[in-house]
Amino acid sequence: MKSNVVIFWILTGYFVLIAAVYTFWNISVHGRPEWAGSVAILLSGGLTGFIAGYLTLSHKKQGGELVEDLAESDIDDGDPELGEFSPWSWWPIILAFAVGLVVIGLCVGQGFWLSFLALPIVPIAVVGWIFEYYRGNFAR
Repeated sequence: MKSNVVIFWILTGYFVLIAAVYTFWNISVHGRPEWAGSVAILLSGGLTGFIAGYLTLSHKKQGGELVEDLAESDIDDGDPELGEFSPWSWWPIILAFAVGLVVIGLCVGQGFWLSFLALPIVPIAVVGWIFEYYRGNFAR
């Protein structure tokens, strides 16, 4: 996390410096600042400053070094258990297809009927995906 903190503080300084250079360059060339670019670059520095400040405070609050910051650690040392996923499941594909048909039906001017036909498939796919471990060979 220490490297992330340093990177975001460097980005904050870079954006603030570039905002000043960009504003000064526009004043010297055009006689007036170009507000959209100057404000956008300065706000980018503000956003990276917010992230850098948050990371700094959370790093101080942890009290110790993370596994990623230790030089002698391996990649597997910081690998948490993320959960149980079903690589054989067809329900995410069915859900994506149903949601895609609903969105296409809403986007196309005369295809509003398609949303009504595809909308009942969405809760069926959600329920099927949630309860796939409660039936068949994988029932608990």
